[in-house]
Amino acid sequence: MKHPREQNDDTHQSKKVAVEQKYKIEHDTFGEIRVPYDRYWGAQTQRSLQNFKIGGKKAVMPEAVIRSFGILKKAAAIVNMSFGLDKQIGEAIVKACDEVISGELIDHFPLVVYQTGSGTQTNMNVNEVVANRASEILGNGVKVHPNDHVNMSQSSNDTFPTTMHIAAVTEIKKSLIPALTNLHDALENCSKKFNNIIKCGRTHLQDAVPLTLGQEFSGYSTQVEYGIKRIESVLPRLSQLAIGGTAVGTGLNTKIGFDVKVAEKISEISGYKFVTAPNKFEALAAHDACVEASGALNTIATSLMKIANDIRLLGCGPRCGFNEILLPENEPGSSIMPGKVNPTQCEALTMVCCQVFGNNLTVTVAGSNGHLELNVYKPVIIKNLLDSIRLIADACNSFTKNCVVGIVPNEKKIKSYLENSLMLVTALNPHIGYEKAAKIAKTAHKENTTLKEAGVKLNFLTAEQFDQWVNPKNMIGPKEYKA
Repeated sequence: MKHPREQNDDTHQSKKVAVEQKYKIEHDTFGEIRVPYDRYWGAQTQRSLQNFKIGGKKAVMPEAVIRSFGILKKAAAIVNMSFGLDKQIGEAIVKACDEVISGELIDHFPLVVYQTGSGTQTNMNVNEVVANRASEILGNGVKVHPNDHVNMSQSSNDTFPTTMHIAAVTEIKKSLIPALTNLHDALENCSKKFNNIIKCGRTHLQDAVPLTLGQEFSGYSTQVEYGIKRIESVLPRLSQLAIGGTAVGTGLNTKIGFDVKVAEKISEISGYKFVTAPNKFEALAAHDACVEASGALNTIATSLMKIANDIRLLGCGPRCGFNEILLPENEPGSSIMPGKVNPTQCEALTMVCCQVFGNNLTVTVAGSNGHLELNVYKPVIIKNLLDSIRLIADACNSFTKNCVVGIVPNEKKIKSYLENSLMLVTALNPHIGYEKAAKIAKTAHKENTTLKEAGVKLNFLTAEQFDQWVNPKNMIGPKEYKA
């Protein structure tokens, strides 16, 4: 029978073995480091995990960037096979990249945005995961190297900006433009449906001359239409890729034609048209295209803020506000006031707009700080750009589905406001002049009478003339000139 101390030694040894079995030993130029045995990443990823504990899971590199890295590394491997990369290794890399693109390996990309400003740690995270998975796929003892094979003819300085553009273009085309288009179509449909409903216009939040509810909504749909055109106009610059510039833009360690071929292959894999950047120095040192895209999103958010605020203002009530339109009632609005319903979709959209404004400021500051040959704010730029794209797309889909398509005009209320509007007097300007028309309006307001009654009382016109000249239907557009 063993002495208790010997038993304790055995227990300690077994625990030590168990702990060691949970890890594998990886190495880089800094030496060896323990990595969880069930993870495909290697030493540099593990060091980044230990050195940059910032932000937690909410700060993890966006999945769109990781998938874009999969596309890039696959394209590079295919092209590199034509430039001497071992075919067996190259094909294994391609298979591993397909798993990155599909999202199967997403749990193996834990790094946060707040790391080196070039995104080197994420580039190496991808290189290590792809290399280890490719080695596993080969299964013949051949080791795929993260730098020599997966990162062949590449640098973090050109791969990360390339994935920034791939991710941005993909999300804009796949998510943002369809969402904006749906919102535009819904607003345009409202414009057509409401085109014969004449209402009191308002400027400075005061009564103004009439227009139709359809005309009012046509302004909203046109704002969104222009927003789509703005973001589309940025796509040619976002479609230029930095790959092939390597470290400082010179293309060191690449072959002639590598950049063009990789861009063509990325286009083929992604389904979106990309080209090699004509000037790699600009592509590495600056991110003006991303700043421009963020600016377009900022303008779109500005439009959406105005639209959402107008819609909730027109729908305010139900008894003590404008109440000109009825908004869909989706959920209870108050924990204390029974029966209260709030314009929650408008509120959600306006909060998204506020966030986009903040994101744009971050992108602007980060974009302006590209020093010499390399901007080192890349991760935070793409994080905020993608965040804005996703937020606007999601908010537009929600706003369209849960608010805009269900808007109903309150024609009774609209008619009562119109009939009581003092600004209908504007139609009298060409007939009796501005000063007399103003006196009619002030008299009607002071004595709480109609415009017609005030005009007749002041002997400025007859009742018949008033009916002829003041017709809201004739006040919603220009008239033909008659000599």
